[in-house]
Amino acid sequence: MATKHDQILQFIEALPVGERISVRSIAKNLSVSEGTAYRAIKDAENAGVVSTIQRVGTIRIERKLKKNIERLTFNEVVKITEGDVLGGAVGLERDLNKFVIGAMTVEAMERYISPDSLMIVGNRLDVQKLALQLGAAVLITGGFETTPEIAALADELNMPVLRTTYDTFTVATLINRALSDQLIKKDIMLVSDIYTPLEKTNYLRGIETIADYRKMATSSGHSRFPVVNQHLRLLGMITAKDVVGKNDAQTIDKAMTKDPNSVKKGTSVASVSHQMIWDGLEVMPVVEDDLTLMGIVTRRDVMKSMQLAQRQPQMTDTFSDQISGQVITVEETKVPTGFEYKFVVTPQMVNGVGTISFGVLSELITTVTQRIMVTHQKRNVLIEQVNLHYFKLIQLESELSIRPRILEIGRRSAKLDIEVFLENSIVAKSIVICQVMERSQ
Repeated sequence: MATKHDQILQFIEALPVGERISVRSIAKNLSVSEGTAYRAIKDAENAGVVSTIQRVGTIRIERKLKKNIERLTFNEVVKITEGDVLGGAVGLERDLNKFVIGAMTVEAMERYISPDSLMIVGNRLDVQKLALQLGAAVLITGGFETTPEIAALADELNMPVLRTTYDTFTVATLINRALSDQLIKKDIMLVSDIYTPLEKTNYLRGIETIADYRKMATSSGHSRFPVVNQHLRLLGMITAKDVVGKNDAQTIDKAMTKDPNSVKKGTSVASVSHQMIWDGLEVMPVVEDDLTLMGIVTRRDVMKSMQLAQRQPQMTDTFSDQISGQVITVEETKVPTGFEYKFVVTPQMVNGVGTISFGVLSELITTVTQRIMVTHQKRNVLIEQVNLHYFKLIQLESELSIRPRILEIGRRSAKLDIEVFLENSIVAKSIVICQVMERSQ
């Protein structure tokens, strides 16, 4: 029989999307305590079934589907390969570290099998058994069965034996793509990686006074603080400018800046940097969906992390990395601009008729812009606008010459003129406007 907690969850999932719910209504309708109702609603919120919106309440929403694989477990491999589990189901939540294709002799493959790796193999029973004994899971391709002995060994060792109807090449491609996507996602820095959590954040309540602000500013050495209500929901921001000429007895909610810009933990650092530069912000509150304060992120931390990320080695290549890696800097040139880059159009970068993709050309312009600003101006930039004109078709295997020229540069923005030549004939031209990022000392 289902527990009261499970009954509440089932009741919530059966509600139409948009239906409002509350602890009191759930407790009354299902004859449970308000504490039990509250815990069940919180679990439903964590599962993405309901959402709490300020001044609206808690409502039933469409379940939030998990778009990205946070951890590549053997259970995710089952989903990716549309497979099934033949044994060792207890180990499905283990993380997959690497995969090995069983296309060699048993003696030769021993050195490649490590704990928590995945052996991709067909109906070779000796390889399946060896992999389990060495701490690896097994994925059997081609839809082949295994023996009861091996399934029992998998159960004993808590290592999964999986099966898929796909062939080995297709399976390896699918898993390799999942591993690459996961590494790329890890390389993208998020606010959650750099923000100052709530327990280390200085904040004030709306009912406190200007005198409390001045006391906190003196003790912390800072001048900008989030303002919250009794439920820790963000009300505003208060800075030194807001309190100039104000009476010490005045409450902060009368002096603060209301509805400030805020950010969530899942936002990329690059996006936050863009907003901070554009709006001239030094501090942004980090909040939950219902505006509950989680901490703060500072402009200094954002700039440091962006510069650090650009110096880190790449774990895997995105399409942008592949283009950037093929842009060659010409050290000495006689062109009037003084700067020149070379680029050869490869088969992966053309469209259906064999000419360079417009997206690739745009990415090429972006790469050259970033490179010239970092190399020659010692500035990091974020591209704001690209106005690209494509004059002539650029064929496969064309060797392009890209010649950028800085038209103007200021403290916050820069404008560049970039021309693309093929055999000394101009084939594309672009005007690029970008934000200039201050470099942390």
